[in-house]
Amino acid sequence: MSDKKSDKVQSGDLVFAAIFLIFSVILLSLLPDQVRWLKKTGITAQPGFWPAASLIGMVGFGALHFLTRIRLSDFRREFSEMAIWARSLEFAIWFMIYVVVVPLIGYLVATLVFSLMLTWRMGYRRPQVLLASMGTGFATVLLFKTLLSVKIPGGMVYEYLPDGLRSFMILNF
Repeated sequence: MSDKKSDKVQSGDLVFAAIFLIFSVILLSLLPDQVRWLKKTGITAQPGFWPAASLIGMVGFGALHFLTRIRLSDFRREFSEMAIWARSLEFAIWFMIYVVVVPLIGYLVATLVFSLMLTWRMGYRRPQVLLASMGTGFATVLLFKTLLSVKIPGGMVYEYLPDGLRSFMILNF
């Protein structure tokens, strides 16, 4: 026989409720610094009345939502859901590394290497797919540098190239 209460609660509801409540409390605590309260003005005519009313509602309803989620949640399911959410952070880390590497080795080389590495990371191993990913990376560089004329600084590695080739690489790749 299944537990009917936990069947109604979706995984991640507790985490969402906690994040929403924390965010609402932070916004409410910052409200006095963000709005002015005028003297000799009715409460509903105050510039901060409606933001305060909405934030008080957010905190109140957020707290109620959080309390009902705690009561009904299966914490093992919540932790497994959080693990799934955390896995997506890997790609944000890949992107941050890419942003750091581009000024070092250049836009073209960084794009080709990272497109190849991410394709490999996603489980594609066939040479045709790996070449297609590098071709897509090369086409992206051409599109951004030539057609769209996006100014991306050349890599520090370009300084070691001969003069003519260095200028060409900095301007085009």
